[in-house]
Amino acid sequence: MTTKSPAQSNKSISDGFIVLQALASAYRPMGGRELARLLDMETTRVNRLLKTLASMDILQQTNQRKYEPGPGMHVLAAQSLHASSLLRHSMNALETLTSTGLIVALGVLWRDQVAYLYHRTPGMSAGDALGRIGSRPATMTGVGMALLADKSDEEITTLYTERDIPGFPEGPETLLERLDEIRSKSYAYIEVQPDPLGKASDIHQTIATTVGTPITAAIAVSGWIPEPSTMELMKLLNSCKETIEGNMGVG
Repeated sequence: MTTKSPAQSNKSISDGFIVLQALASAYRPMGGRELARLLDMETTRVNRLLKTLASMDILQQTNQRKYEPGPGMHVLAAQSLHASSLLRHSMNALETLTSTGLIVALGVLWRDQVAYLYHRTPGMSAGDALGRIGSRPATMTGVGMALLADKSDEEITTLYTERDIPGFPEGPETLLERLDEIRSKSYAYIEVQPDPLGKASDIHQTIATTVGTPITAAIAVSGWIPEPSTMELMKLLNSCKETIEGNMGVG
């Protein structure tokens, strides 16, 4: 459940996080003007936020005076993973899903993006699965769709108002219909299209279900999954989910 904004929210803080998230997911250093265009914000304001974050070592400047993640961001990432304990409580349970021969994933949702804490392809070690890929549009992933389905229709409409929705060119109404289907099943089964970023080269399927009370993440398996196989795989996912929630003390 999303916490509602306070009556007098601090716009500098919210804008700072938006700038930080955009830069963290950019895969390359970016300048203030480029970020401002990307985010449809004033260049002066973006530059002020970038300089503030750089003064705190959250960001750092390159020799070309562009910005990239700094040591402070890495420290915050490590501290947040340790504090949440989500990954620590999930690792052994996720290991049980590797017997499927499918990709195994654990991801979280922020706004309209999914970040994968764990993304393990067949034959890969658990260590290599950590932080392997960056963020992806939530509507293009099983993890994202499962987590979006936990939100209300009002929250979804607000999130995507006057914006293009990846995978749903028809608009929010079609997305809401799909999320209703996921809510009725209590899991997401979606067909994933080829990934332009090179993470998937062909059409495949993903099954995902949420974890936690309140919901904090989603787990998924992905690959060639004919629809008749979903129930058997959901038994494995639900067993994994119960183990993770038990480790986290959810009851």
